[in-house]
Amino acid sequence: MRKFLHDNALGLFFGFILLLALAGQAVAGLADYNAEQVSNGLATVTMGRYLTSSSFGTDVAENWQSEFLQFLLFIVATTWLLQRGSPESKPLDKAGRESDQDQKLGAYLTPQSPRLARVGGRVSALYSNSLGLVMGLIFLACWFVQSLTGQVAYNEQQIAQLQAPVSWAGYLGSPDFWSRTMQNWQSEFLAVGSMAVFSIYLRQRGSPESKPVGSGHDSTGVEG
Repeated sequence: MRKFLHDNALGLFFGFILLLALAGQAVAGLADYNAEQVSNGLATVTMGRYLTSSSFGTDVAENWQSEFLQFLLFIVATTWLLQRGSPESKPLDKAGRESDQDQKLGAYLTPQSPRLARVGGRVSALYSNSLGLVMGLIFLACWFVQSLTGQVAYNEQQIAQLQAPVSWAGYLGSPDFWSRTMQNWQSEFLAVGSMAVFSIYLRQRGSPESKPVGSGHDSTGVEG
């Protein structure tokens, strides 16, 4: 058990704090939702009802889709785009998909190479892009869920204000949908861009997201 915890500590840590954050969001969100219900002269709801509500669903989905969009863009952009001095960038002579030797494919496969990399052909080609594809699919799934739950929440407000509800397609073109979407996207782009640039000049000893403390500012693609 100790070895398992040691070898998987990063994933377990973030999984644990994710659950804590979801629980905190549920508690705070329920209190806020019920306060609004009371102010509108409506009945309060239970935790179970709130967790299955469009209000909670759209709040979670809109955050998740922006996170997976961030990773999708970062994975794809760093294949081709470089940033001198940043550990988030590949070395300046490695732009693009790189050679089979660099990627340990074809004649350069090793006994430790994943089975799907060893198959060759379309299977290996698909596996070569599997990380970006999965991130993209999760992003689209979360964005779709956000649009559905957001439409329901929006229409609840419309009906409460004695206004006509909108269709799913109508909601996709609404300012409410794009306001929610863009306020999440801009924060993700800011965070990734800041990390790429700040890490040129700043250090965090022992972190793989930082260059070694003594590395020069121009050192590119070097991790601590």
